[in-house]
Amino acid sequence: MLLLSFLFLVSYFSFLVSPIQAQCPVCIVTVGGGMFLAQRLGVDSLLVSLWISALNTAIAYWLADKSKVKFFKNSYINSLILFITTLTYFQFTNQLSQKITIGLAIGMFTMFFANWFYPYIKAKNGGKTPFAYAKVVIPLVSLLLITLFLKLIFKL
Repeated sequence: MLLLSFLFLVSYFSFLVSPIQAQCPVCIVTVGGGMFLAQRLGVDSLLVSLWISALNTAIAYWLADKSKVKFFKNSYINSLILFITTLTYFQFTNQLSQKITIGLAIGMFTMFFANWFYPYIKAKNGGKTPFAYAKVVIPLVSLLLITLFLKLIFKL
């Protein structure tokens, strides 16, 4: 299963997506490295997996814009593929737990909500962005709020 997932991703990135320059490779490396570091520092796996899933979903939305194949232009499909791939990774490395699964799901749905909410607010504002960098701030604030909520409620 892991080999199949790996081959699928390699073919997806190699053949189906047009070559482009990454918008912010430093950001992606920083967030990915930050999640590894957070786990090593003792941050709860629910919170770490929430942010990993949010990063996956952000990448899925970005890839959907770049895809040449209609099927992969759907950001929800890309998100689910990355979600399943991440679950598979955690399963094969014997790290998968109920907390990680729940965190991945919450992170994905939080990003779905944030990516729905921004166009909604923009439409209510006459098609104009409500404030500078709102498309970045809304998902980030959503993730921060859900992280604080989970941390306080479950004392993580």
